[in-house]
Amino acid sequence: MSDTAAAPQGAQPAGQQPPPLVVNIQYVKDLSFEVPGAPGIFSQLRSQPQVAINLDVQARRVQDGQNVFEVSIVIRAEAHDNSNQNPAVPAPTVFVAELTYAGVFTLSGLPDNAIEPVLLVECPRILFPFARNILADVTRDGGFPPVLLQPIDFVALWQARRNQAAGATPAPIA
Repeated sequence: MSDTAAAPQGAQPAGQQPPPLVVNIQYVKDLSFEVPGAPGIFSQLRSQPQVAINLDVQARRVQDGQNVFEVSIVIRAEAHDNSNQNPAVPAPTVFVAELTYAGVFTLSGLPDNAIEPVLLVECPRILFPFARNILADVTRDGGFPPVLLQPIDFVALWQARRNQAAGATPAPIA
C-alpha cells in the first residue's frame, strides 16, 4: 500500500507541463453510402469501377477562449462504370460514399504560428488511418471492392490550401 494519493485522472503533477497535443475523442460525424442503380448495377458491372476521391480537412474551435478544436477529414468517393466507351453516354454511378471523420483535440503551450499546421497536418495524420479503414469497410460491405486510400501528404495539402488562399499559383512539383 502506498502513502501517496493518486492524482485524479487527466491531472498533471505540479510543475509538469501538459502535452502540446491531446486527442480527446475520435468519432464518425457523418457517413453515407448509396448505390443508386441497385440492384441492377450488380449484374451490369463488368469491370472494376473508376473511383474519384475528394478529400478535405476542416478545423474549428469548439469554444471561444479555449484551445479545444474539432478537426474533420471529409472524404467523398464516387465510383462510375466506365466500361461503355461511348463518350455521348454518361457513365452510370456505381456508388457514392461520403465520410466525415472527426476528432476533438486540445492544444497546449504552442506558439500561435504552430497552431494551424498542427490542426491541418498533425491532427489529420492521427485521424486518417481510422477514416481509411472505415471507408474500406463500408465499400466492401456495400458489395464492391474496398476503396483503399493511399497515404495522404497532409503537408502538401495544407501548403496548397495556403497558396490558394493567398491567391498565389502553387510552385510546380519537380
